Amino acid sequence: MSDGSGLKDRIAASVEARREEIIQVGETIMRNPELGFKEFETSALVQQTFDELELDYRAGLARTGVKARLDTGRPGPTLALIGELDALTVVGHPHENPDTHAAHACGHNAQIAGLMGAAAALSDPAVLRDLCGAIVLFAVPAEEYVEVEYRHGLVQAGELEFLGGKPELIARGEFDDVDLAMMIHTHSQPDENGMAAVTASNNGCVVKQIRYLGRAAHAGGAPHRGINALYAAHLGLAAINALRETFRDEDAIRVHPIVTHGGDLVNVIPAEVRLETYVRGAATEAIDAAAATVDRALKAGALALGAEVEIVTLPGYLPLRNDPNMAELFMANQRTVHGGAQVRRLGHRTGSTDMGDVSHVMPALHPSMAGASGNGHAVDWAIADPQMAYLEPAKALAWMAADLLSGGASAARRVLDDFEPRMSKDDYLAYQRGLFRTERWNGAAA
Repeated sequence: MSDGSGLKDRIAASVEARREEIIQVGETIMRNPELGFKEFETSALVQQTFDELELDYRAGLARTGVKARLDTGRPGPTLALIGELDALTVVGHPHENPDTHAAHACGHNAQIAGLMGAAAALSDPAVLRDLCGAIVLFAVPAEEYVEVEYRHGLVQAGELEFLGGKPELIARGEFDDVDLAMMIHTHSQPDENGMAAVTASNNGCVVKQIRYLGRAAHAGGAPHRGINALYAAHLGLAAINALRETFRDEDAIRVHPIVTHGGDLVNVIPAEVRLETYVRGAATEAIDAAAATVDRALKAGALALGAEVEIVTLPGYLPLRNDPNMAELFMANQRTVHGGAQVRRLGHRTGSTDMGDVSHVMPALHPSMAGASGNGHAVDWAIADPQMAYLEPAKALAWMAADLLSGGASAARRVLDDFEPRMSKDDYLAYQRGLFRTERWNGAAA
């Protein structure tokens, strides 16, 4: 891929020269999945790679994050290239950890492999000499918002402030030295999304922990003396389902509760039942409004049975807004490699990512590239094409650094000049901190 100066050709050659090492990183992480804020082995592998590249780095950021910095010695903006360390829980996945049930069924192993490949290419003096500013190579923890009870415990213990990796890193000041940021996600739908795709936006979310509290009694001999917390929860879930037709299509609301504890013994009226749910939406205002109606529905279940309900609201992720100027640079590179028909602009998508939080305070890009097969977050997810999943993202990340930071970093400066932050860092933290709340409501007293 020639760009006149040959810079992108040198990057591609550097990545291909390390083909086996990059693939090995991705496959090693696939076979050793770890859940968020517990990615110690994966973090160690990143550190080992940075050591081999003789890069200075800091580790243990938000428990497991690793951050290296390449400074060109010439003035200019700082671009962060990001990869996510964590897996999620997928029971039955061929590569699941048998103890934790963690599995890389979303492609974060490919993100880290691509980031390590980009790190190798960009640390080459023959590449770095043509750039200005600096590059942060950032392996970050805990994008998958799972194990909510465990993470909330870390917050309550004072080890974390937020339950997601990038919000925690923003709060700790680890993005203060970054001007713009990007990462690449792996997808498994080349027919639908082409070989590379950029969405316009993605949903954000808030997260809720719910406890219904009733009264235990003998389920066969004296059920009338109990207050069935499971039935209260059932009615609360039914009330949420009755709300769905009231959500506007343009708000893209998604509510998907699970029961994490449904009772203790089959012959005892359940006295405590626990649920978790996300409330997702396309804008913070829509999320806040939907969350209020969900709370009302949950209270309805408590009211009907005379139970109590405790609703803990936790900050989730803000909606993602991909920067259009960065998106066009990425797509131009991918059109050259794959052809225009294989590079797609997509509309709004209803999944959530904490890259949305980053996109509110600085220009950010979160595109996707093919290379996997199966369904995301499911047992059939697999890396089907190592070249596309591991090596092409490495090139794409490094090419974006070349586009943004070459020529006096003029492209990066244009991106920054055109960007209007949706929130300052202070406003962002105030908003997220303001979401923490606990409400306990007694249906018997209403």
